[in-house]
Amino acid sequence: MFLHNRVNKKELRKKVAAESFRRVTISFYRYVHIDKPEELRNSLFAYWQSLNILGRIYIAHEGVNAQMSVPEHNVALFFEHLYKNPLFKDVPVKQAVENSNQSFFALIIKVKKQIVADGLKDDVYDPADTGQRLDALTFHKMVNDPEVTVVDMRNRYESEVGHFENAICPDVKTFRESLPKVVKQLEDKKDKSLLLYCTGGIRCEKASAWFKHNGFKKVYQLDGGIIQYAHEMKALGMKSKFIGKNFVFDERMGERITADVIGKCHSCGTASDHHVNCANLPCHTLIIQCEKCAGEAKGYCSEKCRNEATSASAAC
Repeated sequence: MFLHNRVNKKELRKKVAAESFRRVTISFYRYVHIDKPEELRNSLFAYWQSLNILGRIYIAHEGVNAQMSVPEHNVALFFEHLYKNPLFKDVPVKQAVENSNQSFFALIIKVKKQIVADGLKDDVYDPADTGQRLDALTFHKMVNDPEVTVVDMRNRYESEVGHFENAICPDVKTFRESLPKVVKQLEDKKDKSLLLYCTGGIRCEKASAWFKHNGFKKVYQLDGGIIQYAHEMKALGMKSKFIGKNFVFDERMGERITADVIGKCHSCGTASDHHVNCANLPCHTLIIQCEKCAGEAKGYCSEKCRNEATSASAAC
């Protein structure tokens, strides 16, 4: 049994498109010490491959971060195997807001230095001293409190298509970049309540501990992130205070939470929240592109990239 994918992406897409069964898109994470991440990686790959599971999973000494597509008929076997491992006993698993067979096309499990790149050293702060977790309803009630500061711990390409009302959305490309920037930006609010949120909760674990280390007195985080919040608001029949799309790190690039389209096409400025990667591979920049511009640009973010790709193709 191969422990790596050996089929090209085009063929993988065809294979998934031809499937006659439904898939469930799920995600989970856990900060837990793993002695031998390489061994865990190989054993998980072998079993998950046997269940025809797809996804992208990062494993490090500090834990696991997983986004996966599981065949509906194998969900019970997946959970049985997952919870048998003491590392993952009762780990919360979130189901996607919008299920799709098109979320992943391959199984990729990588051993990394960190499951979320934050640029922090654990010996200078206590990563276990996290903020207080808030359930979705409590977070919902606090969002519009004038004494509360709501902070989006995601990157700008995520928040530009969807965010909570009144949230501070740092203009950053990476999570690593956001931590010092938010601390500096909120220097005068250390006695105020700080409400943090992200996609599924994993970034808020590190961020909340870092803010407490930097003197913030009342730090809270949305338990389960935007994904769990959307599920609970729907179950309660309540209007979401998260507006727009929730950006997700798979082939879908987003789940619609509300009908609001708050993003703008990077080419023409019209309302759009459709993300694409530039077809010029050396660039591959993630941009928002409306349907009209996408048709005219033919997958490129600019005329420069289009010309570069055309020239490279001609040279071959």
